[in-house]
Amino acid sequence: MKVLIIVDDYLPKSIKVAGKMMHELALEFLHSGHAVTVVTPDPDLKDSCTLDELDGIKILRFRSGRIKNVSKPIRLFNEILLSFRAVKVLSHWFISNPHDLIVFYSPTIFWSGLVRYLKKIWKSPSYLILRDFFPQWVIDNGIIGKHSILAYFFRFYERKLYATADVIGIQSPANLNWFSDTNPNLQNTQLLYNWASSLGDNCKMVPIDIRKKFNLDDRIIFFYGGNIGHAQDMKNLLILAKRMLTFPKVQFIFLGAGDEFQLVQDTIQNNNLSNCLLLESVSQDVFTSILTQIDIGLFTLHPDHKTHNFPGKILGYMQVGVPILGAVNQGNDLKTVIEEGKAGFVSFAGDNETLYQNAVTLLDTKHRKSMGKNAKKLLDSKFSVKTTVKKILHAVHKELVLP
Repeated sequence: MKVLIIVDDYLPKSIKVAGKMMHELALEFLHSGHAVTVVTPDPDLKDSCTLDELDGIKILRFRSGRIKNVSKPIRLFNEILLSFRAVKVLSHWFISNPHDLIVFYSPTIFWSGLVRYLKKIWKSPSYLILRDFFPQWVIDNGIIGKHSILAYFFRFYERKLYATADVIGIQSPANLNWFSDTNPNLQNTQLLYNWASSLGDNCKMVPIDIRKKFNLDDRIIFFYGGNIGHAQDMKNLLILAKRMLTFPKVQFIFLGAGDEFQLVQDTIQNNNLSNCLLLESVSQDVFTSILTQIDIGLFTLHPDHKTHNFPGKILGYMQVGVPILGAVNQGNDLKTVIEEGKAGFVSFAGDNETLYQNAVTLLDTKHRKSMGKNAKKLLDSKFSVKTTVKKILHAVHKELVLP
């Protein structure tokens, strides 16, 4: 079977978890006997498109406007044009290279035009991996009004996105329930957790010793890696870092990019948080190497979220076997998954005292080792990429006949 994967960010240039996750998914399809092509935008291309290969995966890149690390208006403009640009540049290739299954990833919500075109010319089923309920989370966080023109505009494209999918995979039980209640007319959904392969499979690392580079020696490293934006509400972790100044062996490292990077930088400087390092994004190879040297993996979510994200960064912490420490919005079942698996501690965003007490508990080496082992077990039992591919194929087979 030929599988086409559509994603707005992909390796090797990607610094985001989604790019790594989708490559692992592509590899699992490949190892299961299927041919795989990935379609992805690239703002740095000189040619209109390129076709190259990575680990046996064909990667078809088309030139686009920049959608990462630019102002919101520019990003929106370029995202709206993604499908148009892809079809314009790649239509001849698509017509000559039909595929049997289309798998596409959201965010972004602007893939409907491309997917609808491919379904028309190929008569192939499509599977949407839905990781972000946009624009819901920006409405919840007060970034745009519920009845604003922007909200109606985004809702229009959101509906078009869902309409192009024969099956929609949603990342948590609570999210699945929320989505079903909000979209009662859409019955083609299934639970599809985020995924990761074990670290030994296809693992690439660039040797880097962060303890030596930053003179951290025997420090206990609390690490946050990923998007540093409004949806994360980074103040949860900055308040924690300030309280942990009394422990001289504790070191916080924040690594990533996003619209609150400057806010984090200013907070560290203004509060003299000598136990904090803020680093800009690195390649996935360097990122994986850094992960193998940390002691505790951090995550945080904004308390106003009505939906219940499972941040992909958590899987990276599971891969290297470190305990997870984080804060979630009320009702998020990620708390139950991590704590029932005894893989870490999760408090509610805004409950700074519990977050602090949990962090202090993880200063104990025995606690960290025990929970780190459990984190690896949790990855294998719930978040395996092999299980993910089987679920996608089973769901699509159930809805439509595949070759």
